[in-house]
Amino acid sequence: QNIETLRKFLDERTGGKFKIQIGYESFGQPKELLDLLKVGSLEMTNICASYHPEKLPAFSALDLPFLPIPDLDVQEKVHLAFYKHPVIVKEFAGWNAIPYLSAVLPTNEFVGRGKAPRKIEDFKGMRVRALAGIGAAMTKLGAIPTSVDATEVYTSLERGTVDAAAFPTTYAHQSYRTYEVGKWYTENMNLGNVACPTLIHTERWAALPQQYKDLMIEAVPLAHKALKVAYKAADDKNFPLFKKKLEFLKYSPEELAAFRKAGGEPVWEEWIKLRESQGIPGRELLNFLLTQAGAAPKS
Repeated sequence: QNIETLRKFLDERTGGKFKIQIGYESFGQPKELLDLLKVGSLEMTNICASYHPEKLPAFSALDLPFLPIPDLDVQEKVHLAFYKHPVIVKEFAGWNAIPYLSAVLPTNEFVGRGKAPRKIEDFKGMRVRALAGIGAAMTKLGAIPTSVDATEVYTSLERGTVDAAAFPTTYAHQSYRTYEVGKWYTENMNLGNVACPTLIHTERWAALPQQYKDLMIEAVPLAHKALKVAYKAADDKNFPLFKKKLEFLKYSPEELAAFRKAGGEPVWEEWIKLRESQGIPGRELLNFLLTQAGAAPKS
């Protein structure tokens, strides 16, 4: 929706002089797109940093679990500020890229079967489909993460080879029909999400006439709003379906703080240690994110 909104906006505002051609999986495979942009085969692209986190080690901070980002509005603010951080600008410049739009992805939540996890101890021994930083966080909570492909999650839940699956909520859970075989849903665990920016090739951006640059900048909040509207429409449709099938689990602020302390902060510290060993100011980047999100920085 963000790219389609951008395409339509530019076409209308320029009387058809500025065209964007969108290739849905026709311009390259997901893990190739960053490289294709770097060599100029693409002028813009959507990527997800988690497809190749070591290509964007500083930017991978946005994929950390349990970041205190409670909603899409805060996420949009945090992402746009992070895009302008000098370390991030420099990292993307190495790929001839400028971060432009965010996918503003909803947070991940679990749908699961079996005993409902009403407290932190209930996740011990649970087999969970959880990727990247979320998987690392669940390990800290005593769960056993697995990276089941999205298309296999329904069958894995149905057969009991996994106890729970994390997806961006609610649209992805609806898409893969986890609610049909699940018994419970974590309403507010706020596990985290993955950062999937839209990038523009540096030289292509530099070559744009100023009036087109201005229009591109003007389109950013419109594109993000279109995403948020689409996600809300999905939620409005999906929550009634979920509530017919699933028990909703809502955790208290104290329980959420315990999740972050046990599952999130140890992963944050490991990420900081790794990045600082690579010459990246990991703690500075994490504290920047926390401050932008309105949380206290970590010492």
